[in-house]
Amino acid sequence: MKRIVEVSKDESGFMSLIGEKVTLFCCRYFYTGTLVGVNDTCIELSDAKIIYETGDFDKKEWSNCQSLPNSTLFIQTGAIESYGIMK
Repeated sequence: MKRIVEVSKDESGFMSLIGEKVTLFCCRYFYTGTLVGVNDTCIELSDAKIIYETGDFDKKEWSNCQSLPNSTLFIQTGAIESYGIMK
């Protein structure tokens, strides 16, 4: 498959989302929080929450999203299937 690719010197991937509220679709659970750290093996979320039920994706809030007992969560990048800014 041929694709149009734009090459930029700006950061991409996780680095481009530092400081943003992101949603991570992982192999077992979904998480949301502010992306505050990135390294070779994991990312760091502050104000992290686990999403147990998404509800309709066109709604402003998740149907069942609960704060975790600690404010910081580290997630292995190998467990992340997709990610982005959602809600």
